Amino acid sequence: MIFDTHAHYDDSVFDADRDELLRGMAENGIGTIVNIGADIKTSAATVALTERYPFLYGAVGVHPSETDALTERDMEQLKSDCAHPKIVAVGEIGLDYHYPDTNRELQQRWFVRQLALAREVQLPVVIHSRDAANDTMQIMKEQHCEEIGGVVHCFSYSKELALQYVDMGFYIGVGGVITFSNAKKLVEAVRAVPLERIVLETDAPYLSPAPERGSRNHSGKLWFVAEKLADLKGVTVQELIRITEENARRLYRI
Repeated sequence: MIFDTHAHYDDSVFDADRDELLRGMAENGIGTIVNIGADIKTSAATVALTERYPFLYGAVGVHPSETDALTERDMEQLKSDCAHPKIVAVGEIGLDYHYPDTNRELQQRWFVRQLALAREVQLPVVIHSRDAANDTMQIMKEQHCEEIGGVVHCFSYSKELALQYVDMGFYIGVGGVITFSNAKKLVEAVRAVPLERIVLETDAPYLSPAPERGSRNHSGKLWFVAEKLADLKGVTVQELIRITEENARRLYRI
């Protein structure tokens, strides 16, 4: 069954039908979901979701755009969350330079701190990197992230950079963007990366695949992504699903 490695079902857009939607996932061919924290509050919500749904696991961490008010006390809370048996990663963490007023130094400091947390609790990391290719790679090399492992979520850079991440032992997260008509760079990267290093993700409720772009995303829409990836890699959809599920279980050690 399909394994969604990155979703945000704690988001308020799911408040009206979250339980109905999640309980119907198996009927849609979705077997496992990892819900991803973006700050201290959503990390706590992620822990709660993992306790409610047997097929749902979680990652806890603070997104780079949410690091302004972070404290060491927050790191202690995340460390405590990581002890939960269904928390399988630290994330999403990283760098996001998309907005001009970004405090890059602060983001970098908390990225390094959360990488250290992942190393301490012996969990892989979920990396968010937008418009920050060079600094992300430099920090990951400096911090010897090949010893930590993880996934580069919503990969958006060149095939050359994708292969560098693969060489570090990381997986490449691919979602709805691969179905967009302007995703030529991502298509090139996907063609270059071995299938054994690709995992499926939604980033739900964001980044719905074509032909439903702009609507609320959910794990059931990963069929569109699986079909596109299967075509690009020259395998059947069922083979693509089987391999990416195995990849996801290795990634998150489930």
